[in-house]
Amino acid sequence: MSFFKNIFSKEKKETLDKGLEKTKTSFFSKLSKVVAGKSKVDDDVLDHLEEVLVASDVGVATTLKIINRIEERVAKDKYVGTDALNELLREEIAGLLSETNLGNESEFTVPTSNKPHVIMVVGVNGVGKTTTIGKLASQFKKQGLKVVLGAADTFRAAAIDQLQIWADRTDVPIVRQEMGSDPASVAFDTLTSAVTQGADVVIIDTAGRLHNKVNLMNELTKIKRVMQKVVATAPHEVLLVLDGSTGQNAFEQAKQFTKATEVTSLAVTKLDGTAKGGVVIGISDQFQIPVKYIGVGEGIDDLQVFNKHEFVDSFFK
Repeated sequence: MSFFKNIFSKEKKETLDKGLEKTKTSFFSKLSKVVAGKSKVDDDVLDHLEEVLVASDVGVATTLKIINRIEERVAKDKYVGTDALNELLREEIAGLLSETNLGNESEFTVPTSNKPHVIMVVGVNGVGKTTTIGKLASQFKKQGLKVVLGAADTFRAAAIDQLQIWADRTDVPIVRQEMGSDPASVAFDTLTSAVTQGADVVIIDTAGRLHNKVNLMNELTKIKRVMQKVVATAPHEVLLVLDGSTGQNAFEQAKQFTKATEVTSLAVTKLDGTAKGGVVIGISDQFQIPVKYIGVGEGIDDLQVFNKHEFVDSFFK
């Protein structure tokens, strides 16, 4: 039983447990083979554990960090039984997540120091970017916040239409222009409208093209510059959405986007349909950017604020 149950509702915890089920089952079936017939954690166990972590998409660099920490513990304690390996892993993974994530939140909140609080959302097409924006809008509205959406992914008509569907579903205003319009112009109009309406939160969707990093960088820089004509400190947050089910490909996307713009937080989606949930641990560690939200299902309430304690609790339950 986690110490943090009081801030994480039973329903949310059950959804998280279910969302990580495939990852957990895959990981522990591999781990059980590692310790089969072994009584103590030795070099052979650690070598196989390394393979299990890499296969679970934790990533090579983060895996080596975890293995080194466990080696140090084993060396210090002289003898560590394989029955203690789960707890060792749990502590070291929680420790890694603690280094990059505040991760104690349970509710959707934004700082009250900015009004409006401007979130620019980036990520390649197909990762669940627009869906994440829609779910965020819904959650913020439930908290009593006034939300405005901006459809600045003007390169695909489908992106504008999809965001419109979410705006209608969540009953929040949206600012949009025709396909092919200048994304910065949409962002400018969105912020102008949000300020006039006294909005609390603005969420700006952007195009997810990675074929030319220079163009992407220039475009995102221009959007930022134009927004600052309306709100001098905007954007207050640059949220990168990654598809957790793509495993190592998500690492590559994170690498490209962190080069193109200053990413301040991450949302990792589609964790329920995959055994690659370990990617959350690796991405958080390697990029030193906090994972803020995770997607663990299709429903509007299945986007959760990432809580490291609950994540580790569900992973090792």
